[in-house]
Amino acid sequence: MGRVSHAQAQANRRRVVERASQLFREQGTGVSVADLMKAAGLTHGGFYKQFASKEALIDEAVIHAVGELAEHHATTLEEHEGDRVEAQQALIDGYLSVRHRDNPASGCPVAALATDMARHSGDHGAHRAYTEGAQDFTQWLATDDEDGIARLCTMLGALLLARATKDSPLSEQALSAARTALSVAPQPRV
Repeated sequence: MGRVSHAQAQANRRRVVERASQLFREQGTGVSVADLMKAAGLTHGGFYKQFASKEALIDEAVIHAVGELAEHHATTLEEHEGDRVEAQQALIDGYLSVRHRDNPASGCPVAALATDMARHSGDHGAHRAYTEGAQDFTQWLATDDEDGIARLCTMLGALLLARATKDSPLSEQALSAARTALSVAPQPRV
């Protein structure tokens, strides 16, 4: 089999990073390299042509996921014509939905990767990107009355509990209670 072009190698790398980002959010960073490559439609042997280590891929995948989160925030604000209060409420409602609960692979990396990032040291790119993403998220949720941390903690806690109790009434109760608690949107910080 012949060598792939530089452009194809770059496209393959992007595909692995995107797929890893999804799988890590869905299953955690313990997913094997063989399973990652299979999910990306590539062979296991090609992994080390693209990445120095699995840790290097974790770094890139988390950076990618956090970038998607920032893009989602910008898009939400744009969809609400710059009305930050409306955009924040729409994001909160979507975040605390059954759809988000049931789709961690395309959901918030701050919630999905919390346990994995707690096990990584601050020296890794993944941990730094995760921390910066969480800080940016709190700032996005900030209002005149608060810095956004309590809102994010409420959202994360409710989503994690809802995922952990998915097959019980408690799951939807957690989402609903958090939506209710966060439904009064004070004026955002300017």
